Parts: sequence; structure tokens; C-alpha cells
Amino acid sequence: MSSLARRPLKSRQTAWAKMLAQILLAKKVHPNHVSIASVFFASLASSFLILTGCGEPGVATMLFYLGAAACIQLRLLCNMLDGLLAVEGGLKTRLGDLYNEIPDRAADTMILVGAGYSISSFDFGIALGWAGALFAVLTAYLRLLGVSLGTKAYFNGPQAKPHRMALLTVGCILAAFLVSSKKDHHTIALSLTLIVIGSVATCIRRLNFITAELHQS
Repeated sequence: MSSLARRPLKSRQTAWAKMLAQILLAKKVHPNHVSIASVFFASLASSFLILTGCGEPGVATMLFYLGAAACIQLRLLCNMLDGLLAVEGGLKTRLGDLYNEIPDRAADTMILVGAGYSISSFDFGIALGWAGALFAVLTAYLRLLGVSLGTKAYFNGPQAKPHRMALLTVGCILAAFLVSSKKDHHTIALSLTLIVIGSVATCIRRLNFITAELHQS
């Protein structure tokens, strides 16, 4: 978990989140290990998404979409819990920044690229996935660049990490119920398109905020 500014999350203050963190603390689970676990769930989500593009649509495809949605949320749960363990649990380390940022970028890339390959039958389907991953990494890069220049950490959207993952989670759930009509891939394509457009807007907003703060300093 990073020692940098934390993303504001209301879920971090909930009773169930604190209870889970206490259980992990009691089991002596380290926050850096939770950060790595987020990559495991991201890889599962990516695999499930890719599998939806293989074979004939059916019950298995529906389960793959639901599995992807669940794993995306488990990835986000890990991202929240590593912070609770590190800060509230007093387990921060000097390597926390590395364990927080690098797994996060890997997780974003795997999930979004996997979504792109799930719609490889579409023109530019794979390109959409890679574009989503590229701009997801760029939003984080701009945030960290701003911090390195002395500005505050900007976690604003419209397509910050929680927004991207929420949109794709909803897309996967909707796709699961559209398998029989063979419209499931359209839902994923739309989700990725919105993620790319929103991520570009996020990059522009963050750059504007960073520039404005630097001018004022």
C-alpha cells in the first residue's frame, strides 16, 4: 500500500470493510500481499472475458461474464483492503508505493485488454481494449506526475479507476443476460468505448488541474 495520498472511498469507512480488515490483521496478512492478490483476481477477470469470445454463446458464456464481474469487484476489494491494512492497521512499508502502483497498473491492463480480446470479432475490438488500458495507465501517470511536481493527488474522473471498473462490471452483468440474443459483445464494446472516451476526458481534466495548481504556486 502506498504512502502517497489515498483515493477517497466511502466504502473504506463501512463496518463490513473494517471487519474484513480486522480479520486479515488477525491472520497476519500483509497489505503488499493483498495488492498482489488484486492482480490474481484481475487475471481471472481477463481470462473469463477472453473465454466469452470463444465458442458458441450459452450458459457457460453467461457464467464467464458473471465470473468476470465478480473478479473485477474482488480486485477493487483488494485495493481497498490493502489501504486499510497499511494505514489503519499500521503496516505501511517503504516498498508500499511499489506494491500499490505496479499491481494496479497491471490489473487495469489485464482487465481492459481482456475485454478487448473478448470482442475480437468486432472491427477495432482489440484496439479498444488496448486503448482503454493505455489511457487508464495515463490517468495514473498524470496523477503521480503531478504529485512529483508538488501538486496534490488528483483522483477525479469521469473515468478514474473505480468508475472504469464499475462501468465494465455493469457491462459484464448486462452482457450475461444478453447472451441468448447475441448482443452481449455489443455491450462490452460500448463499455470499452465509454471507458476510452471518459479516460481521455479524465486525462485532460487532471492535466488542467495540475497546470492550474502549478501556475498558482
